[in-house]
Amino acid sequence: MSAAAETLPAVLYRDPAQWQAERRGVFAKAWQFFVHESAVAAPGAWAAETLAGFPLLVVRGHDGVLRGFHNVCRHRAGPLSDGEAGVCEAVLTCRYHGWTYTLDGRLRAARDFGPAEGFDPRDFGLLPIRVETWRGLVFVNIDLDASPLGPVVAPLERRLEGRDWNGLTVMLKRSHAMGCNWKTYVENYLEGYHVPAMHPGLDAEIDSARYEVEVEGRVVVHTAPLREPGAVYDGLWAWLWPNLGVNIYGQGLMLERMSPVGHDRTRLDYIYLMPAGETVAAETLAMSDQVVAEDIWIVERVQENLNAGVYETGRLSPRHEGAVAAFQAFVRDAVSPGP
Repeated sequence: MSAAAETLPAVLYRDPAQWQAERRGVFAKAWQFFVHESAVAAPGAWAAETLAGFPLLVVRGHDGVLRGFHNVCRHRAGPLSDGEAGVCEAVLTCRYHGWTYTLDGRLRAARDFGPAEGFDPRDFGLLPIRVETWRGLVFVNIDLDASPLGPVVAPLERRLEGRDWNGLTVMLKRSHAMGCNWKTYVENYLEGYHVPAMHPGLDAEIDSARYEVEVEGRVVVHTAPLREPGAVYDGLWAWLWPNLGVNIYGQGLMLERMSPVGHDRTRLDYIYLMPAGETVAAETLAMSDQVVAEDIWIVERVQENLNAGVYETGRLSPRHEGAVAAFQAFVRDAVSPGP
């Protein structure tokens, strides 16, 4: 029998200083899902997102290469976009003072800047980030020295053998605001222990008594047999460190990005990918809406109790919460000072 691991202390779910440590130690160093490739397919197409407080932008060059940058002008920190996506002709333009940048990040013109001793435009290009794609999903990494994406997703890639994601496009995106620390929600996602108590609709579709969770590298794979053929879910869920859920449906999939907004707020983005010309089935949306409403209710109640100052630490079930224990170890490693 395995020993029950102790949970992270409750203070780590409510302390603004811990959140800043996680921004630096987790989100500034990990690969994060950014956008589906179909959204930036054309030359000049760009997409912008703020991930863990970092404003970021990805643009397709006229040479066909995807490049990523901090969405921050080098003049006085203005934004280079005024929305989530668009297409630019030849340059990215700061919305504040009109500085322009080529699509590979070089400063093209500091509009009406005037003579300035010691100012060399070559020193003021956009600050780059890493960009890689996997199965049509665009990932970014702020750490320019980060290891490649391939080994990170390899455990999930092996599970997806024979599943074809070619031709999928974004059919629907929904966002949900949650009043909880991002870890509170991630930990809820990482275990099926709560399914019988919290998700009666989902429990009716899957055999939760045979729910299994496997950790490989920094990937967590959930499997549960379907009670009957034709269920909404395909019985396979996966999670990629630090904040992406991949939920497989019969005809497509739903990406679940768990984006922290602060120490006490999280935005949950549901991105539904389907074959071109097909829509997300009504029963899929109904089940998804039901499950997310149940999850939001419980994680916000848990967060209230973590904030109350009564609960300090608990114990994790070796049978059901091994992935939660692994996640908490990942967090400890990411924010612990090096030797």
